[in-house]
Amino acid sequence: MTGKSWNPGNQKLSHDEKLAALHYLVFLTKKRCGRIKGQGCADGRKQIAHMSKEDSSSPTVAIEALMLLCVIDIKEYRDVATVDIPGAFMQADMDEKVHMRLEGKMAELLVRCEPILYRKYVQVEGGKTVLYVELRKALYGTLKAALLFSELLSGTL
Repeated sequence: MTGKSWNPGNQKLSHDEKLAALHYLVFLTKKRCGRIKGQGCADGRKQIAHMSKEDSSSPTVAIEALMLLCVIDIKEYRDVATVDIPGAFMQADMDEKVHMRLEGKMAELLVRCEPILYRKYVQVEGGKTVLYVELRKALYGTLKAALLFSELLSGTL
């Protein structure tokens, strides 16, 4: 996750901004080899009320076009390859202010990784350790992440 601490010295988050902050979700999966893989994303459901579909939708191929392309590939004996871009969305810069709330173990782990940077921003709310960060990069789960990455990719290609 890429973020920067919210600096209370420059400007404090209002009560409404804290309420609008997205929660960070972590999913753990045990692989067949026994390795544990973790994935994190933002819970972007709070953004739905404030964003139009046009402002958050990325271009998506029509299923008919995909199937037609597959048929052409088969008929013309084309070689086909797929590519995965690790952390694809985090390649794109956020174009608006989005705050995320890390709490409990996630906040504590981030402070442990960079104590000098984050310790001074830790708060205790309702008995939980809380850290608010401002996203600089698109994060999976935010409504605009796919659109921002799509614009970056098409602009680069």
